[in-house]
Amino acid sequence: MPYMSQKLLAATASIIISMSINAHAQQAADAVAPEIASAYDAKSQGLVVKSKNWMISAANPLAVQAGAKILAAGGSAADAMVATQTVLGLVEPQSSGLGGGAFLVWYDAASGKLTTIDGRETAPMNVTPKLFQDENGEPLKFFDAVVGGLSVGTPGTPALMAKAHELWGKTNWDGLFADGIALADEGFIVSPRLATLVANDAERLSRFKPTADYFLPGGTPIAAGDTLKNAAYGETLRQIALDGVASFYTGATAEGIVDTVQNAAGNPGVLEMQDLAVYQVKLRDAVCAQYREHDVCGMGPPSSGALTVGQILGMLNNYDLANLGVENPESWRLIGDASRLAFADRGRYMADSDYVPMPTKGLVDPAYLAERAKLLVGPNALEKASSGTPTFDHAMIYANDESIELPSTSHISIVDADGNALSMTTTIENGFGSRLMAPGGFLLNNELTDFSFRSHRDGVAIANRVEPGKRPRSSMSPTIVLKDGKPVLVVGSPGGSRIIGYVAKTIIGYMDWGLNIQSAINLPHLVNRFGTYDVEDGTTAMTFEAPLQAFGFKTNARSLTSGIHAIAITSDGLEGGADPRREGIAIGE
Repeated sequence: MPYMSQKLLAATASIIISMSINAHAQQAADAVAPEIASAYDAKSQGLVVKSKNWMISAANPLAVQAGAKILAAGGSAADAMVATQTVLGLVEPQSSGLGGGAFLVWYDAASGKLTTIDGRETAPMNVTPKLFQDENGEPLKFFDAVVGGLSVGTPGTPALMAKAHELWGKTNWDGLFADGIALADEGFIVSPRLATLVANDAERLSRFKPTADYFLPGGTPIAAGDTLKNAAYGETLRQIALDGVASFYTGATAEGIVDTVQNAAGNPGVLEMQDLAVYQVKLRDAVCAQYREHDVCGMGPPSSGALTVGQILGMLNNYDLANLGVENPESWRLIGDASRLAFADRGRYMADSDYVPMPTKGLVDPAYLAERAKLLVGPNALEKASSGTPTFDHAMIYANDESIELPSTSHISIVDADGNALSMTTTIENGFGSRLMAPGGFLLNNELTDFSFRSHRDGVAIANRVEPGKRPRSSMSPTIVLKDGKPVLVVGSPGGSRIIGYVAKTIIGYMDWGLNIQSAINLPHLVNRFGTYDVEDGTTAMTFEAPLQAFGFKTNARSLTSGIHAIAITSDGLEGGADPRREGIAIGE
């Protein structure tokens, strides 16, 4: 099902509201129960959650609750993010956690400044260009590369959490982990989504004993409604709360990570202690593109998100989507081919700009995008979408990329009482990452498989090839939309390389088609990256399949499980929305 049914929504809300752990957690659950029930009801009806002071939207009610407590007590959006991420890594471990990485976009209300933090994983120093190739130099099959230590990059999420708190935190660091520790020690109720994903991935999860013992106790997958404890994770959080993230990157936690990676049966990796010890997040300039008198801003390289979303919108800036309307197939022809052109540039040019010179400014230059937009003149779909030639002061000799990026990930949107806005997309890459559970009670990423498995094509280097210390290209698109220098929309989603389409569609729905932010999130998905139009099965998007085929597109009806979480900032206050395809909610006050 593309959307969670009313029955499943009700079951999820009931499970969370009826938690029976310790007295402290039960009291907290009782207090937030009406808000959770109201939030589920709102998103199922396409209604926004409204507030005047602060708002948070994320992928699991327990994580939202943890962040909401911090905001209600006067904490900043950065403080609330730490609390939220800590709980997400426990209750939604398939998507993000301490063993992964993240990108964060921050709007500072006091200064009006936009800052981004790159907490992307890095390749170990001992990798080679043939990391994901067999003895004949051919790319490995995807899951042969993913499952085990070979795919694990140096985690960045703990360092990002610490940097955000250092820059913008208001609450004591050690107080941000209380909910995560309590839920880990005393248990949380397994959600229907987590139970389903564990059952579907049981064969891969069973390959490593610590992972199997946790998710498949006695050989049986955990079930919705079970109480799941994770004492090791609680201890890891205590250490981080007490000693900071240095305890994660050195000492026993780091040793446990390295030992797990290097001794993964059948597929060991090359991560070493030095990789963890030298890891640093990076503050980078935001990438912004112009759209309808707004600045759509997000994470630049090594993310392709802001550039590709910006290119799609920049090309569409030349067409009146508002007049065409959401129900017009012509709107989707334009969106689909703009996306194909943007993805062609993404495949040719986008990678870690610390390693590969990139035409970052040229790719979102309005003049370049206006010229590319001329290719969209109808009446039919483009026969071929090729990369363009943006203004660039280096020779452009890259070959087209071949990396595979499958969906998992999570997104957090927050606006605090001071008006600061945070958009953060966080991931361990594929669902359950490498399937390796570190001794500290968290899963390790498989982020290195976001690199191209080939390093060259026909003797020409691929920009997103694996190199020591390099960060793999990502599609994560945490976004803040500004008008006259002030935020009007905070948005992002999981979903692999389809993230870009999910975010672009939501912005178009809100800004062009006049939908409220919950209705824009709910809008059925139609996503085109490489020529075939993905159409969200079981939704009204299916009515566009025949018209799109008439334009000349190939179509593919399939489930498109985004996880969009967004907050609109209006003259009347804050309006939050959460994706009906997942278990998340928005809460505000």
